[in-house]
Amino acid sequence: MPNNPNEREFKPLNIAVMTVSDTRTDATDKSGDTLAKMLTEAGHSLAEKRIVPDDIYQIRAAVSQWIADASINAVITTGGTGITGRDSTPEAITVLFDKQIDGFGELFRAVSYEEINTSTIQSRAVAGVANATFIFCLPGSTGACRTGWGKLISHQLDYRTRPCNLVELMPRVLEKG
Repeated sequence: MPNNPNEREFKPLNIAVMTVSDTRTDATDKSGDTLAKMLTEAGHSLAEKRIVPDDIYQIRAAVSQWIADASINAVITTGGTGITGRDSTPEAITVLFDKQIDGFGELFRAVSYEEINTSTIQSRAVAGVANATFIFCLPGSTGACRTGWGKLISHQLDYRTRPCNLVELMPRVLEKG
């Protein structure tokens, strides 16, 4: 229980992590491991971690499974957000969104600019919500995962963040107008 009546208690979430790569293995997946470590250190639960090839349909199928699972609150992907021919994470996932969170990609590139300067224009980081599951797609570098989690995602997936956060919206995202 919080000591200050204005403080809120942390609400742990179930978060799935996907590494999109044709070359990573469980032994070499530093970005996925970094995300898993950071989210569990923050108090969340790692629902599942997968490595999926850079294939639009395999990416979409795996994320669709997680979206359909009511026990999974959020999905974070790493990889496949660049501009090469095999980078297809945004194309695979944005069609699944009920709503896109445009500010995520904009802000990710803004904070990345402080670290990698103009190279940030190569990132097509995106986020959205589908069936009350929040989805964040980050670049494949460990640095991008640290930035995305540390500066953006961790705060929005923490119920204590004021003035607002995504956790407090979870019960309302399925409302129809």
